[in-house]
Amino acid sequence: MSPEQRRAQLIELGVTQLAGKHAADVSLDDVAEAAGVSRALVFHYFESKQDFYVAVLREQSKRMLERTAPDLAGDDPIAILRQSLSAYIDYVDEYRESYVGLLRGSGAGADAAARDVVAATQAVMVERVLGQASRLSIPRTPLVELSVRGWVSFVEEVTIGWLTGADITREQLLDTVTNALPAIAAVTVAQSLEH
Repeated sequence: MSPEQRRAQLIELGVTQLAGKHAADVSLDDVAEAAGVSRALVFHYFESKQDFYVAVLREQSKRMLERTAPDLAGDDPIAILRQSLSAYIDYVDEYRESYVGLLRGSGAGADAAARDVVAATQAVMVERVLGQASRLSIPRTPLVELSVRGWVSFVEEVTIGWLTGADITREQLLDTVTNALPAIAAVTVAQSLEH
């Protein structure tokens, strides 16, 4: 394998191991064994376990953003939002342990580089929503931008609550996060018109 292919293979194995685990529980020995290489070779491609984890996190973020990309062919922005949020819920449910640890800033998620990946992912999610604001005749103002960032945090927090045992169904979660954005937008636009 070329160095790029080997690195990609190791990251892929790391993503596979993250399903159902906290990042701290990902075993470099298991990754090395699955790749048919020594642990020392893993460290040829990554400076540390944390460096490996951040690379896995970047890949995981990329996949989540691809899976949740809105289908902009539709005419109904709320239906588009719901489809994207549904895909998001399914993705984070698949990686619930690592997702919760990452957003709670525990274990490997406490690292500054890991937080940077989270912030970059959130920025893409915010921009996706703001990119659709004009379809709803919502002006892009600093207040609207701040409100959308707050809504993304709300979605993450409510989803963590569901993942960690809140007594609500997936559909209730999906309805709540979908309906919250138009409600926030209505309040934000009304406040903008008052000032």
